[in-house]
Amino acid sequence: MPEKPPEPTRVTRMPRDARRAQLLEAAGEVFVERGYHATSMDEIAESAGVSKPVLYQHFPGKRELYLALIDLNAAALEQAVTEALTSTSDNKQRVEATIGAYFDFVGEQQSQFRLVFGSDFRDDSVHERLAALQRVCAEAIGQIIAEDTEMPPSKAHLLGRALAGMAEISARHWLAHPEDMSREEAAGLTSTLAWRGISRFPKTHADV
Repeated sequence: MPEKPPEPTRVTRMPRDARRAQLLEAAGEVFVERGYHATSMDEIAESAGVSKPVLYQHFPGKRELYLALIDLNAAALEQAVTEALTSTSDNKQRVEATIGAYFDFVGEQQSQFRLVFGSDFRDDSVHERLAALQRVCAEAIGQIIAEDTEMPPSKAHLLGRALAGMAEISARHWLAHPEDMSREEAAGLTSTLAWRGISRFPKTHADV
């Protein structure tokens, strides 16, 4: 009897959410390595191992893909800060955890951090997203300060801005000069400075 021809191999399609995540990961690596302006959709498709039509099924263009990456990584940092603030009721530990969240994000996800804060692509949409991220983190910190001190929201928000800005700038500096000290030492120094400042505003309620 003649041999049966082999059955055609069935290609399993990746679920849409999984494919989108794969494309974002590949795009992030290319953007960080080459920069926004020097990156093409062809290169991203090749890096992801897909055809350009597949890439365009998920993202209509390079700008939309880049903004999706900004949103993804901004959400990750926002979540890290929120979790740090709610991880304890001890305010000294809160400060350490919040500062640590920025340094952890830098240390563990350097490429993503550079993508959000060090990109060569800046337009109104990017500025709006970064401003929203900074505002949300500052508001989360300021809310804790207001609850503990009964400080007016405007003043608490200002202090939240100051702490968030200190954490971000310090983490960015460490990322640019990691040979100066370890991440733990840099985060510790920043936390000490922040705590010595914020602890000057005592809690209103002794039992809080």
